[in-house]
Amino acid sequence: MTADYSHLLGLCQHFAIEPPISAISPLGRGLINDTYRLEAGGRAYVLQRLNGHVFPEPERIMVNLARLGRHPEPPESLGLHVPALIPTRDGTSCVRDQTGAVWRLMDFVPDTCNLPRLQSIEQAREVGRVLGCFHRWTAALPVEDFAVTLPGYHDTAGYLGRLRALFEPGTAATEIAPLLRFIEARSDLAETLDQAVRSGRIAPRLTHGDPKLDNILFDQDARRALALIDLDTIQPGLIQHDLGDCLRSCCNALGEGETDPARVRFDLRLAGAILAGYAEATRDWLSGEDIDCLFDGIRVMPFELGLRFLTDHLQGDRYFKVDRPGRNLIKARIQFALVADIERQDAAIRAVIVEAFRS
Repeated sequence: MTADYSHLLGLCQHFAIEPPISAISPLGRGLINDTYRLEAGGRAYVLQRLNGHVFPEPERIMVNLARLGRHPEPPESLGLHVPALIPTRDGTSCVRDQTGAVWRLMDFVPDTCNLPRLQSIEQAREVGRVLGCFHRWTAALPVEDFAVTLPGYHDTAGYLGRLRALFEPGTAATEIAPLLRFIEARSDLAETLDQAVRSGRIAPRLTHGDPKLDNILFDQDARRALALIDLDTIQPGLIQHDLGDCLRSCCNALGEGETDPARVRFDLRLAGAILAGYAEATRDWLSGEDIDCLFDGIRVMPFELGLRFLTDHLQGDRYFKVDRPGRNLIKARIQFALVADIERQDAAIRAVIVEAFRS
């Protein structure tokens, strides 16, 4: 869905910004929210419509962002920029239009760029550092004060259960039977981090929820990571999921668009640099148990995403947008191939984790 200019202009009048409004233009390539760049009073902002299908209770997102904005310490003290919410003229955090859609306005982070792919070890280290700074900064806030915006997110056992519910024993189509055998051989992986929580080894903290490369802004020279954006998925969770997902998206050497599982590799050099950058920001803050469980997060995240892609393929591509039939099946195969390569490098990845956090 896109909105016409007059509708957007009317929405902007509700926010506490200085006139005149000089430009409104589409921004980014996100698939979830409708996003626009707004220029007004000599400043730039980001205007977004929250996707009510993905986020059925968007007010929870706005409450979380408002609480984040009341953090007693500015994120810049840790070398991190977090876009600030711009309030409405009546002091609220968002506007509902006549269709019921929720719109919000945030600061635009100037002089930045996105990277389509990591091109150097230095960039990889910056990715880890900025995620570590975010985790460290949000750790000062009580996790219980934040709402869950995506119930069931990263419930790997739940995703596995939904996939299993689609089949009677022995009825799987020939093309996916090998995938199901691969999955069942690793079914215990779905419970690994949950068991660590139940045993008290690790605990929920505030997480970003989607720390992929697209959501990290670098300076215009592509040398320094400045900000984490797309904060809608902030909620209580496990940092092992966050870091694991970051490594999953950044260390798939041939990128998310690869179609041949045989070519998939987990780039250990990039992983080591991301972990070193993350450790730089968190080494004296994370517990030994937190660190011991990091490998489980690295292994489980492509496994979980593979489950989701495969389930969506079998249900007719309801959630993940595809450009052709069978695309989600290909994506599932790629993620499971990444799991296999992570397992192949098990000892080396664990050694890299130990090295990164060595004081």
